[in-house]
Amino acid sequence: MTVPIGLIGAGRIGAVHAAHLAALRTPEGGPAVRLSLTDAVPEQASAVAGRTGAASRPSVGALLDDGVDGLVVATGTASHPELIRVGLRAGLPVFCEKPVALSVEEALPLLDEIERAQGVVQIGHQRRFDPGYVRAREACAAGDLGWLHTVRAVTGDMTPPPVEFLATSGGLFRDCSVHDVDVLRWITGREVVEVYARGSNNGDPRIGEVGDVDTALAVLTLDDGTVATMSATRYNGAGHDVRLELQGSKGSVAVGMDEHMAMRSAEPGVRFPAGPPHTTFHERFAEAYRREMAAFVRVVRGEIPSPCTARDAVAASQVADAAQRSLETGAVVRVEPLRAARGAGWTSRG
Repeated sequence: MTVPIGLIGAGRIGAVHAAHLAALRTPEGGPAVRLSLTDAVPEQASAVAGRTGAASRPSVGALLDDGVDGLVVATGTASHPELIRVGLRAGLPVFCEKPVALSVEEALPLLDEIERAQGVVQIGHQRRFDPGYVRAREACAAGDLGWLHTVRAVTGDMTPPPVEFLATSGGLFRDCSVHDVDVLRWITGREVVEVYARGSNNGDPRIGEVGDVDTALAVLTLDDGTVATMSATRYNGAGHDVRLELQGSKGSVAVGMDEHMAMRSAEPGVRFPAGPPHTTFHERFAEAYRREMAAFVRVVRGEIPSPCTARDAVAASQVADAAQRSLETGAVVRVEPLRAARGAGWTSRG
């Protein structure tokens, strides 16, 4: 069965989603999706439509008039809440890129609306679909690692995005490390209860001038006492480096340790990794993005529940907010349960 899907936003990530949706096939080999798309820049929508065979529409209203069964939102963050509401009012399952809203405080009323409407919303934390992260979660759930004592998450961009983007991104933790928070919660099944963060700026001074850092590290304490660290940088010249290490009482696993790892061994005679490193996030997670869209089509068909709910995404954003707050204040920040976050969502000490 071919599923009609509407996509709002034909920019960089929207174009990636459009290509993956257009490439999906039914068991019989036909197209699994009939795609319609729209963008505030009509020429951009037309260009992506031309490459993917999608129908280009002049507005969101025209898109809905196509009789779509699901909605993909790939626009700027400020528009996410209203476009999720558009999908809710139309009774459509919605896929929306992270984050749910510009702030946790803005997202909380929307969570209530989604739950009251029994809406189906999937948020774009694509690492949940990366084969390595999936296998790490399976190993953790099966008890293969025993009890975890240390978790290390790394995200390193090869080069920074434009400073104009960083000025509105919310900071390195909210823009980048929030993905590490999400998979940490997803894989371990634990909540982060405390955060302590530090950062530095040794690259482009304009990054500091817009209120961000180019490199940061956070120490996270989970609700069972497990200690985790997450580090991020905009300047990993060796390549795009995304890894996760889980060390336990019985065993350890590492995600991202393949032939494309952006690191070289200093040991004599060791030639691993042999392949070229990834240079961008969409190259590193190409398979994850493909699986993410395939999963959303299954959500639209009613075959599976949302694999990353809006509540999951807001919980990750809350921890990223706490890390940003710790970075700004130098204090340890306590993360309260999400429902208690109707106030500040965190408390500081130290």
